[in-house]
Amino acid sequence: MSKEKEEKKQDKPAKTPEQIEAEKAAKAAKKAEMAAKAKEAGGEAAGAAPEGKGGKTEKADKGKAKGGGGGGGGKKKEEGGEVLAFPQGYMPRLKKRFEEQIAPKLMTDLKIKNKMALPKVEKVVVSMGLGKAIAERPRLEAAIKELTAIAGQKAVICKAKKSVSNFKLREGMEIGAKVTLRGGRMWEFLDRLITLAIPRVKDFRGLNPKGFDGRGNYNMGITEQTVFSEVDSAAVVFHQGMNITIVTSAADNAAGFALLKHLGMPFRTEEEKTRK
Repeated sequence: MSKEKEEKKQDKPAKTPEQIEAEKAAKAAKKAEMAAKAKEAGGEAAGAAPEGKGGKTEKADKGKAKGGGGGGGGKKKEEGGEVLAFPQGYMPRLKKRFEEQIAPKLMTDLKIKNKMALPKVEKVVVSMGLGKAIAERPRLEAAIKELTAIAGQKAVICKAKKSVSNFKLREGMEIGAKVTLRGGRMWEFLDRLITLAIPRVKDFRGLNPKGFDGRGNYNMGITEQTVFSEVDSAAVVFHQGMNITIVTSAADNAAGFALLKHLGMPFRTEEEKTRK
């Protein structure tokens, strides 16, 4: 067999240097083509964007989104992220009415000469307690979806800080949802609360004026989320109440009451109390 192989080798004509170089070039081109195809397939599967001059990869974008783009990322995580931005130059109706009509009347009532010293609404916190969500996960998901629709801002989940054996509660369990509103979104929510949501409450006799905490902040509760027009009552599976805290810069309850009264909050009077 070895003699036959040697004979065959001897029968084959010797390759010229040009042929050898051409074969090497063809092999190199084929390898480069295969490597390029493999790279394209890997990039498409991973969904990676090609890097350009001054461009950003998807990985970098994800890291930026996760980190919040700076020091304010933690605050956004606690309070909830905005869903839609307001148009440029837009001013909420209630804020405009406060600056043009309510502020002068409030200065007269509180006997304040400097407009900057007037009490103002700083933020509004809307929260839901979802103790039943421990056993019913869909209740938590539905509450977050509805609270986000009501506030116009993504709600965040609240977790238990302590374990309570009597309530089958463990530390870290998801038992609530909340959203903190500031700026234009806060004014829009207050406007909808005063003009649309509160009048839809069944057998409403006025808000309790004793809901202040001694520092001008007011707390109120709503038994059902369906009083807000953003929630479709036909699609609601779980009826859930909520707590609304209006935080003001007022120094005492009297100033906070005057501010909210001028904004249009329908507080209960003595006549309505006796009638009830």
